[in-house]
Amino acid sequence: MILTLSVVAVAVALIPLAYLAVRTAEAGWARIAGELFTGRVAALAAGTLALAAVVTTACLVLGVGSAFLIVRTDLPGRRLFAVLAVLPLAVPTYIAGFAWVSAVDGFEGFWAAALVLTLCSYPYVLLPVAAALAGGDPAQEEVSHSLGHGGWHTFTRVTLRQIRPAIAGGGLLVALYVLSDFGAVSILRADTFTRAIFLALDLGFDRTGALVLSTVLVALTVLILAAEGATRRRGARYARLGGTRRPPARIALGRARGLAAAALLAVAVAALGVTAFSLARRMAEGVSRPGTWPEVMAAAGTSLWLSLAGTALTMLLALPLGVLSARVPGRLSRALERLGYLSHALPGVVIGLSLVFFGINVAYPLYQTTWLLALAYGALFLPLAVAAVAAATAQAPPVLEEVARSLGRGPLAVLGTVTLPLTLPGIGAGAALVFLTCMKELPATLLLRPTGVDTLATELWSNTAVAAYAGAAPYAVLLVALSSVPTWLLAARTGILSKEAQT
Repeated sequence: MILTLSVVAVAVALIPLAYLAVRTAEAGWARIAGELFTGRVAALAAGTLALAAVVTTACLVLGVGSAFLIVRTDLPGRRLFAVLAVLPLAVPTYIAGFAWVSAVDGFEGFWAAALVLTLCSYPYVLLPVAAALAGGDPAQEEVSHSLGHGGWHTFTRVTLRQIRPAIAGGGLLVALYVLSDFGAVSILRADTFTRAIFLALDLGFDRTGALVLSTVLVALTVLILAAEGATRRRGARYARLGGTRRPPARIALGRARGLAAAALLAVAVAALGVTAFSLARRMAEGVSRPGTWPEVMAAAGTSLWLSLAGTALTMLLALPLGVLSARVPGRLSRALERLGYLSHALPGVVIGLSLVFFGINVAYPLYQTTWLLALAYGALFLPLAVAAVAAATAQAPPVLEEVARSLGRGPLAVLGTVTLPLTLPGIGAGAALVFLTCMKELPATLLLRPTGVDTLATELWSNTAVAAYAGAAPYAVLLVALSSVPTWLLAARTGILSKEAQT
C-alpha cells in the first residue's frame, strides 16, 4: 500500500516535467533548432550562469563566515546577530528588489540583481553550516591544535572538511534558487531565462519559444545537480564516533570583536535595513488610499488559503514516500525519492507554464482552479516535505510499530495510531517550511491562479509592474510579517538560536 501511494506521489510530481518534454518534442527539431541556436539564447545562458556563479560564491563566503562568527567565536550579541542573519529568509527576493528600486534611482541590471539575491539567499548557506558547526565533533580540531597547527591551518584542513557537505548543500540551494528566481530579476531588469520565458508567454504568447527556453533552463538545472552529485561522491563523511556530546570551544576574537560585529551589522543593514526603511517610507502613502486595508486583508486571506491547500496536498503526497524511504531503504525507495527531486529542481515559471498547457489540453476541469495551483506547489516543494517526514520517521523507534502489528493491527491502523503520532513534530517542521515557500512563491502563482483571485505576492507584483510603489508597500509588509513566523520556527529547530549555542 505504501509503495503504491509512493509511486502515485512521484507520478503526480513528474506531471509538469513529462508534459514539458512531450510538448517540446511536438514542435519538431527544425523549429526547436531555430529557437535554440541563436545569439539571444547564448546570451541568456551566459547571463543566467554568471548570475548563479556570482551569487553562489558570495553566499558561500557570507554564509560560512557569518555562521563561524556566530557559532564558534565570542562575538558580542551572538543571539541578536543570529536572528538578524536568519530573518532575510522571510523576505522574498521580489520584495527586496522592489524596496531597493523604490529607494535608489537607477538601481537595476546584473550587479543589482546579484546584490539583492545574495542578501536574501545567504541564509540558505548559513543555516546548514551553523547547524554543522554547532553539532560537529571538536575532538579532531583539538588533535590538530595539539600537533602544533595554528588556527587558520586547523580551520582550512579540519573544520572546513567537516562542514563541506553542509556547504555543498547550501551552495546547491542557492544556485538552484538563482536559476529559478523570477520576481527579483524581473523587477531589476536582469536578463535571465525565467524573465525571458515569462515575457515570451505573457507578451507574445510564443508557446514554442517559451517551451524551448524552459527546456534549456531544465538542462542547466540538471547540469548543476550533476556537478553537485559528483562533488558529493568525492567527499568524505565525517561523523561523531561515540561519547557524550559536548559543545566546541569558542575562539576569542580579542581586538577583532568590534570589527567582526561591525561587519555583521553592515550585512544586516544591507539585507534588512534598506527593505525596512523603504517599506516604512512607502507604507504611510499606501495605506492612505481609500479601500486599501480591505483589499490587503482579502489578499492575505487568499494567500493563507492557497498556501494551506498547497501545504496539505504536498504533505499528503510526501507522507507515504517519506515513510517508505525511512522504513524500507533500498534501491527502489531511493530511486523514487530521487525522481521526486526532479520537479523541485525546475523553476516555478517552468512548472507553471507546463501546468497551464496541461490544464488547457488534458485536465480542463482543473484549469483556473485552486487545485491546479496546489498541484504546482506539490510538484515544486515535495522534496522539502519528504525530507522532513523521512527524518522524523527514522527517529521513531520501529519496535513500537512491530508490537502494534503483532497485536493484529493492519498497516493503515499502525500508520495512523503509532507512526504518525511519533513523527508529528518533524512533520510539523516540514509543513512550516512548505507553507513558507508557498507563501513566497510568485511565478507559478501568477500563471495558475484562478481568474479574479489575487494573493499578497501577485498584488505586490501588479503594483510594482506599474511603478505604484506606495500601493505595493502594504502587501509587502504583511507578506514579510506572515513569513517571519515559519522562518523563526525553522531557525529555532536548527539550534542556531538555542541557549547552548550561545553560551
